[in-house]
Amino acid sequence: MSCAASDSALAASIEGYRQRIERVLDHELSSNDPATTRLCQAMRYSVLGGGKRLRPVLVYLTGTAFAAPLLRLDAPAAAVELIHAYSLIHDDLPAMDDDDLRRGRPSCHRAFDEGTAILAGDALQGLAFEVLAQSRQLPGGDSSAEQRVLMLAILARAIGIQGMAGGQAIDLEAIGMTLNAAAIEHMHRRKTGALIQASVELGAIAAGLAPGPAYPALQAFGAEIGLAFQIQDDILDVTGETSVIGKRKGADAALGKPTYPSVFGLQAARDLAVQHRDLALAALEGLGAPALRLSELAHYVVDRAL
Repeated sequence: MSCAASDSALAASIEGYRQRIERVLDHELSSNDPATTRLCQAMRYSVLGGGKRLRPVLVYLTGTAFAAPLLRLDAPAAAVELIHAYSLIHDDLPAMDDDDLRRGRPSCHRAFDEGTAILAGDALQGLAFEVLAQSRQLPGGDSSAEQRVLMLAILARAIGIQGMAGGQAIDLEAIGMTLNAAAIEHMHRRKTGALIQASVELGAIAAGLAPGPAYPALQAFGAEIGLAFQIQDDILDVTGETSVIGKRKGADAALGKPTYPSVFGLQAARDLAVQHRDLALAALEGLGAPALRLSELAHYVVDRAL
């Protein structure tokens, strides 16, 4: 297959998974509770307002690569995106990054109010675990009890002290400081990388790969692609345009946050993104043809412009 044809096939796969997760998320956010109308509106506004959907795409790509039915992947794919949306709502709050723009629209606390935004994030976190824990009634849609317990544990770890929340705490403490290479990598592996790695792991678990020889390789792939993604995100904060990336250009620099370009310089940051992409690709060696789409996605993550 030519490179152009391969890129086109990957783009088609990504778009198909994006459309699928939109339908799943819309269904999961279809509450008609009249007592919490404004809260439900804020949740839908924040989740269904666009986005790359990288995390659910990783769940789908990993799972389908190893023959997991799509119905079995819907719950973990929705769970990781609901968690991601909750994290963005809270990141944008005045007490955190104080950002007024998200995905090209006013942040949740600007479109609604700060209290509603906090509650929307809290409710999305709870909904993520509810979706992941619930049993699917459709044929082929239900994972085993053991698989779901393992997924719940992995997702919980990815967003706790050892993952997203811990990374965000380190990020807040680092404002105005100069971090060395090891410290900034440690921060980003927690803050961003942990949930991306978890997305790969959830897809692998749904495919029945845990425990098994392929599972550690996919864990390593997820860890490295997560870091490569964050490095590219840091680069785009410098080089991207607000109208394209959907958030304020230079927001991290304005807050005095240590980023890969600020610590290493722009070219060195680009080199590091490629280095970690290559480590992700190396982790897939030996998995054969099923890992082809994941390899292509690794290139997409580093080459993306938004």
